[in-house]
Amino acid sequence: MSKAAKGMLDASLKDEAARKERLRQALPAAVELLRTRQAGLIAPREIEDFITLNWLEWHGGTLRLTVTGSNVVSQSRANSTQARG
Repeated sequence: MSKAAKGMLDASLKDEAARKERLRQALPAAVELLRTRQAGLIAPREIEDFITLNWLEWHGGTLRLTVTGSNVVSQSRANSTQARG
């Protein structure tokens, strides 16, 4: 693999990691919007990304949190609690 191709691959992986981290940070707010029946306020692209990551799923015409998504939210809360100290 050439240096240029490797550099592009590394940049792509960094972009993907940054996107996933942004989504991880946005998930708790999206879950709160789902809980308060305001899913229309979640950006359609974010919904697609959450579904692709298996954090949300369609169920009978409504969105719901998956077990994986619940774990991500729990980890996020635990990390934010530890950061506060």
